Amino acid sequence: MSFQNPVFIPGPTNIPEALRKACDMPTIDHRSPLFGQILHPARRGVRQVLKSDTAKVFIFPSTGTGGWETALTNCLSAGDKVLAARNGMFSHRWIDMCQRHGLDVQIVETPWGDGLPADRYEEILTADTSHQIKVVLATHNETATGVKSDIAAVRKALDAAGHPALLFVDGVSSIGSMDFRFDDWSVDVAVAGSQKGFMLPAGLAIVGFSAKAMEATKTAALPRTFFDVHDMAKGYDNNAYPYTPAVGLLNGLNEACTMLLAEGLENVFARHTRIATGVRAAVDAWGLNLCAASPDVYSDTVSAICTPDGFNATDIVTHAAETYGVAFGVGLGEVAGKVFRIGHLGSLTDVMTLSGIATAEMCMVDLGLDIKLGSGVAAAQEFYRLNPAARLQNAA
Repeated sequence: MSFQNPVFIPGPTNIPEALRKACDMPTIDHRSPLFGQILHPARRGVRQVLKSDTAKVFIFPSTGTGGWETALTNCLSAGDKVLAARNGMFSHRWIDMCQRHGLDVQIVETPWGDGLPADRYEEILTADTSHQIKVVLATHNETATGVKSDIAAVRKALDAAGHPALLFVDGVSSIGSMDFRFDDWSVDVAVAGSQKGFMLPAGLAIVGFSAKAMEATKTAALPRTFFDVHDMAKGYDNNAYPYTPAVGLLNGLNEACTMLLAEGLENVFARHTRIATGVRAAVDAWGLNLCAASPDVYSDTVSAICTPDGFNATDIVTHAAETYGVAFGVGLGEVAGKVFRIGHLGSLTDVMTLSGIATAEMCMVDLGLDIKLGSGVAAAQEFYRLNPAARLQNAA
């Protein structure tokens, strides 16, 4: 693998030089007022990226998986009932975590490639007249399949059923890249990670809690120590953590939020949509299909591309790494060997994306697939040429 080439995996993503420098800082006393000058602006920046005026933001030295555990352990008790759809590897893993914590999960099995079944959620929640279901889980962007789900529709399902369940949203591969509306969608816990839309190394679990979720923490009885939001809040009140924080990453997060907000969130989202549309034009030119079932669920951060029956899609990823020094994503779970994934999120431009499309083409031709060399590149070029970036000078 070459350090000179951009990566095309759906996270960790490419790190802008400014963020690398922000993370590379001298040691400071993390219990001094100086640390507060890093911590509190970073939390305010995250709140703005979440499009929230009210979310309580907590940042743990962890990953998105730690964010899932933060949501569950702070708001639930053993035996509590959770409603979740399984439509990909990451929704599956969050369900697995629930089960390991002794939660009772009602699973709505959903085809991998489909979005969350909000209508089915509404039926189940309406039938739950005794309000046994305490939480609804929703994976905003299923990274394994390149599927985006409609969180606003999930919220409408809860409201239509008149159900008081909390709404937990996994936004790990969407927040900072795709439109996310914590307040408008009445999200109760949002989970993100530093290594995707925030364009940083892995190492931070970033969560936002609503007032309703904070109220639930008062009676939740699942064990928690490292991920206790009340311990963290007490630390924040004193410009500190209850343990040693990842100071460099927090400094990078502060800078990342500044960069995203300077570009303008709507411009960030438009950039991701434009880049993703170019990738989809290439896929169409290759005569291949996406795993995502329909355009309304196409992800703007990752495309999972189906290869012909009998062909091992993982060979493309292996060949790209070994021959061209470029990283693509393998298929996971039920789509392992059936898809390869092109991540197109974070610090990425049209020109960088074209290099990834060209590499994927070379790999497929090398491996004998019936792909015309240059076809996908030309299709993406035509789209990018006719749809230039509105504010290219400010692109992350």
